[in-house]
Amino acid sequence: MGVIRVVLVDDHEVVRRGVAALLDSEDDIEVVGEAGTAESAVARIIALQPDVAVLDVRLPDGNGVDVCREVRSALPGLACLMLTSFADDDALFDSVMAGASGYVLKQIHGSDLVGAVRTVASGQSLLDPQTTAAMLARLRDQENKKDPLAALSEQERQILDLIGEGLTNRQIGERMFLAEKTVKNYVSHLLAKLDMQRRTQAAALVTRLKAEKGDRGERRSW
Repeated sequence: MGVIRVVLVDDHEVVRRGVAALLDSEDDIEVVGEAGTAESAVARIIALQPDVAVLDVRLPDGNGVDVCREVRSALPGLACLMLTSFADDDALFDSVMAGASGYVLKQIHGSDLVGAVRTVASGQSLLDPQTTAAMLARLRDQENKKDPLAALSEQERQILDLIGEGLTNRQIGERMFLAEKTVKNYVSHLLAKLDMQRRTQAAALVTRLKAEKGDRGERRSW
């Protein structure tokens, strides 16, 4: 691989000096730049094009997650190693979603930090199986929350929308040119898919989803 070029980003100069001294003592690692703010970090990393960026999660004018996202957009081959003082599930999740290759605490032993830099520089991820499993579970949960109606057919979504308008089965049948019994069957099926017992619950769901879309300035297409 050759010498691994590293840029350090941390708002504490003492921390930067300590990490720089640790990494520079290795024959195969060279610290080519440092930064103490998010703004200067983005400029320096893009200008220097290192192999690895070691990023503090919390910065005075932003955070390392946003820096990671921005610099990886400009330099897709860059490996970002997030460094933080606190174990934070949200920060870990956001870091991985931003494209970070690893996430370590500042309490890490020096030799382990050196190993972490080498690991991400080689293109590997520094996430243990337990963390990876938790990440996948959270992604699945987000996907389910993103569209709670994913299991419904287009016809069922239309009927659900009309339930939200307060229409009876007969009125829905007239609107959609379906027999009332057919509508009743559709309603039973969609309630089962949504794990609901009453149509009032379905109507409340429609109201909530429309309100959420309205808050975000979006239009709902059922």
